[in-house]
Amino acid sequence: MSENSNTEYKSSFSDAVIETLVAFANTKGGQIFIGLNDDGELVKNFVVREETVQQWLNEIKHKTQPSVIPDSELIEVGGKEIISLSIKEFPIKPVAFRGRYFKRVQNSNHQLNLREISDMHLKTFNTSWDSYATNDYKLDDISLEKVSSFIEKSNKLKESPLQDDPLTVLYKFELIKESKIVNACHLLFAKNDVFLATIELGRFSAATLIKDGLTLRSDLFAQVEDILTFIKKHINKEYIITGNPQREERWEYPLNAIREIIVNMIVHRDYMHYGDSSVKVFDNYIEFFNPGSLPQSISIEQLLSGDYTSQARNKKVSSIFKEAGVIEKYGSGIKRIQNAFLNYGLEAPVFENFQHGFRVIVSTQTVHKTVLKTVEETVEKTVEKTDEMILNLIKSDSRITTKAIQQITGLSRRGIEWQIQKLKDQKIINRIGPDKGGHWEIIKE
Repeated sequence: MSENSNTEYKSSFSDAVIETLVAFANTKGGQIFIGLNDDGELVKNFVVREETVQQWLNEIKHKTQPSVIPDSELIEVGGKEIISLSIKEFPIKPVAFRGRYFKRVQNSNHQLNLREISDMHLKTFNTSWDSYATNDYKLDDISLEKVSSFIEKSNKLKESPLQDDPLTVLYKFELIKESKIVNACHLLFAKNDVFLATIELGRFSAATLIKDGLTLRSDLFAQVEDILTFIKKHINKEYIITGNPQREERWEYPLNAIREIIVNMIVHRDYMHYGDSSVKVFDNYIEFFNPGSLPQSISIEQLLSGDYTSQARNKKVSSIFKEAGVIEKYGSGIKRIQNAFLNYGLEAPVFENFQHGFRVIVSTQTVHKTVLKTVEETVEKTVEKTDEMILNLIKSDSRITTKAIQQITGLSRRGIEWQIQKLKDQKIINRIGPDKGGHWEIIKE
């Protein structure tokens, strides 16, 4: 067995053993075999004395904070004795070794930065930064009129409306703790500018040529409408004559999906990061950027397919937005955004981790009508096999890319690649040229 995310070999006991135990404790737990080399082979002249293990355990206890004591076991391998030290994921994280913090990534230890240390600590207590009380702002900095507006929005959705005054509501929703407002309270209801929530908006005619700009420092509720207003100011709208007395408006992008992207930006932003959010409107695309990448436990493929559990970076902001009806459902927004663009005849947005944050790019690029028709048919035929769905998309558009198939179907990248390889092995399809710029060839039906 080779070293992996929860197994490591050490030829002898050293500080490196304690570092690995700490990394295991901060991740998913693991086991160290002492007396084996990196290849898992017995180390010559390795001897375990009666008092050895107890000395190791005492050293581990005194060099870790909070103190951890692993389970130890004497194991016989090839007629020789080695020691196993194992530890489970620690309930209170992060654990430090001599003031340094580590996590396990595949088969190696990585030192945590300050942001990762903070996030791990908050997750340990099932909370988030926005739920913590702040000493930077006081209740006098909060607009009770804005709280009243929130109560009105919330009551429209409730069978039993809130009857309390604004101050009592803040206490009930734990936006005030021990007479101090929490970070979310300031973000949501501040009287004045919220510098932590700065968003830069721009209308660009080229990458470096800006035609119009706006800096937002409003509260989070206002930001949703302010960003949407700025975008509507700079995108096209056409009127469709339907025969009805009133003309039908059609914006350049589906506004319900744009609004969902904006809400996701605000809810999932890393407000502890020094960087600002931005929205850049170009002639044929819009770019949304936010400090704060996806959690390591969620890949882009999982995000697009919906195969993940929603994790709100700002739990209190998410909760208040849902209470006010700004968020309808947790965890299904990405699929709704994708479907809204496809139903609009536009390509699905691009979602990606970018630099120190997350980026969404939407464009006016249209999807071929035959592809749209095929998508509608495959959605209706839920019993249709995955390989048939992919084959129908290829028949409809011979130049369709693997990424486009993934975005249209919502399937995982690995699943699509496996199905495509199966179709190739069965000599049903063949790829001519690269994924971008090439095309598909149907060999047989």
